Amino acid sequence: MEKLTRREEELMHCFWKRGPLFVRELVEMMPDPKPHFNTLSTMVRTLEAKGYVDHEAFGVTYRYRPLISEAEFSRRTLGSVIDRYFERSYLGAVSALVEEEKISVEELRELIDRIEHASAKH
Repeated sequence: MEKLTRREEELMHCFWKRGPLFVRELVEMMPDPKPHFNTLSTMVRTLEAKGYVDHEAFGVTYRYRPLISEAEFSRRTLGSVIDRYFERSYLGAVSALVEEEKISVEELRELIDRIEHASAKH
């Protein structure tokens, strides 16, 4: 799937939080100063072209719904970052977190436990 801009990702968070939405509802959810209806409408149509949302017609207006879950988006985004910046090495990504002290020994132990439990199930 195509990458999202920061603003497009913010709109997706609205869909993940509330489910199907009309553009006018998106406008209401935005902080002040609120973007113009036409601006958000264009952005939502771009999200649709990128395959992130779909629409259902209600008379002359559309209600949009997400086609991808937040969890799936997170997995794809993480995978893309690891591919691009860590040469497809998840170990390299975790090592960078350890070096930057962004992950604790306790969290690493928890991660190892999860991996061992997942391996035992298979």
